Parts: sequence; structure tokens; C-alpha cells
Amino acid sequence: MTAPAFQITVEPSGRQFSASSSETILAAAITAGVGLPYGCKDGACGSCKCKKLSGEVTHESHSDKALTPAELEAGFILTCRATAHTDVVLESRQVTDAHAFPIKKMPVRVAAFEKLSHDVMRVQLQLPANTVFQYFAGQYIEFILRDGTRRAYSIATAPHVQETAPGIELHIRHMPGGVFTDHVFGAMKEKEILRTEGPFGSFFLREDSDKPMVFLASGTGFAPIQGLLTHMQHKGITRSVSLYWGGRRPEDLYQDAWVKQLAALMPNLRYVPVVSDAQPTDNWTGRSGYVHQAVLDDFADLSGHEVYACGAPVMVDSARTSYTSQRALPEEAFFADAFTSAADK
Repeated sequence: MTAPAFQITVEPSGRQFSASSSETILAAAITAGVGLPYGCKDGACGSCKCKKLSGEVTHESHSDKALTPAELEAGFILTCRATAHTDVVLESRQVTDAHAFPIKKMPVRVAAFEKLSHDVMRVQLQLPANTVFQYFAGQYIEFILRDGTRRAYSIATAPHVQETAPGIELHIRHMPGGVFTDHVFGAMKEKEILRTEGPFGSFFLREDSDKPMVFLASGTGFAPIQGLLTHMQHKGITRSVSLYWGGRRPEDLYQDAWVKQLAALMPNLRYVPVVSDAQPTDNWTGRSGYVHQAVLDDFADLSGHEVYACGAPVMVDSARTSYTSQRALPEEAFFADAFTSAADK
């Protein structure tokens, strides 16, 4: 027996798609090519939170940090954990337009890999011959593992590179005990074939705006920021951007020299590295503390800005809450990707 299908409408864009009672609203949106925002797809990060204007849904388990009981009572839902039981109307101002790039499943070959730090590997992936892979700078792909589980990694390569040197660069952090990252840092070989799907995500530059921007990254949350910065340089985008990149130790800022070289070429780019747990042997003389706090210290008012944040969920959540409540940043001007692991769930 086929599960009943319901119509999902997203305002203010008016985009519509069908969702059956056997799939989440987010899964149905992805299938239909409607770009609802999301991150972890496991109810841990809150990136897919939307206001439900009408209709009935049920929720699977989720983190109270991602969706608080008060928010649930106020009509907010997590589309990655919500299943429709009637027609539903949502409010999401981050929905991509009808011309979003198609999502593809494709095999990729490991072309090269190298350590950027003790626990970060740069992995270069070769795409299948004659494959046209289109995406927005900042989006991500997922690896499909043999047991069907998935691992998501942001693309560090700007889209224009595909025209001359097709391929994808990823920054993969080692999570000891993690099946996939243990393989990357252990048994992975050049020319190995992996299965991927993408592009995914709503973390990309809103190029119809001229507002000054704050890019906020922790750890390998820098990967999509690298893609955004390279894209801006290629397109000649001169909007003011302040990049705050945080790590526990200086070595965690594994592309520090690259950013400084880029900043010398982009007068609109200001770079603020922040270290939270420097040791005496590091000889660190830069900013210290939590990276989201550094932005609070530097900006009394974010009402005229856009913030693009990527990294650990606790950093993203802290930034979202404090910037909107203390610095007048509009909710719709905060764009985020949160990385999650089993520990976050």
C-alpha cells in the first residue's frame, strides 16, 4: 500500500513539493530539488529549523539544543525529523530558487591526499570523465559508505575551477574510532574509488546583497569558507568580509599562510585568527578565546551585516543566539553549516 502524499508549500517563495507520510519533509524537498536549509539531517544541529504556518506533522527524536520545547510549542519544526500528516505550509527565507543545481550520485577517484596538520587531511577527488558537476561555493557532498551510512564534507574548491581542472578538494579531520576517517588516515590509497552524492546545503554566498559580511569558522569549518573566498576573488566581488577562524592550537589553523597571502591580494578581506587553548610552546601572540566571542568583542552592531558560520554545532549555535539577541543581526542574515559527529547526536 502506497503511503499518502501531502503538499508542502514554502513561503514566501511559494515553492511546492509532495511529501509522503513515510519520508521526512526534508528528504522529500531534496528529491524535489527544493533547497530547504539543512546541515546534519539527524536532528542535532538545528540548521533545518522552520516555522510551521499550518498543517500537522510528527517528530522523530532530536536534540533539545536543535529545537527547544518552547520553539516546538511556538510552531517551529526540524524538517529533517518531521513527517507530514496533512498538507503543510512552512516559512523559510533561505530556500534556493527553482534553478538549484541537480543532485548527482557519482563515483570519484582519490587523486591525491596530504596532511595539512596532524589531524587534517586534504583529499583531492577526480570526477568521472565528461561529468559536469555544478554547485555553489560553500555546498557539500556526501560519501555513501558500503553499509549505506553517509559522511558529509564541504567542498573547498570554488566552482569555476571545474572549467579547467575538474575535481573536488575536501578537508577531512581525523575522528579516532570513526570508520571513515580512520580509513582516510590509515588504509586509503591513491586511485581508490568512492561513492558520492551532491551537491547539498544552503550555505552559499547571497550575491544579490551588498552587505558587509562576517565569515566565522572553527576547525575544518574553514573548508567551505576557502571555497567562498576563492569564488569571491575569481568573480571580483569586493564586498567587505571579516574572516574569524578559530582553533584550539595555532596548528589547527592549517591554511593560515594561504589566508594571509589571499588577504594581501584582496583589500576587502580582513583576517582574524583566534586560538582558544594556546600553550607556552606555541608562542601565540594573536587573539585568544572563543572565536564567536571575538566577533562580539569587535562588533557592537551587526544589524547591517550577513554572517556565514561553519564548524562545530556549539560554536554555530552560540554565534546564532548571541548575534541575533545581542547585536541585532536579523535571523535571515545568519547562514550556517554545522558539522556533527556521533557525539553531537
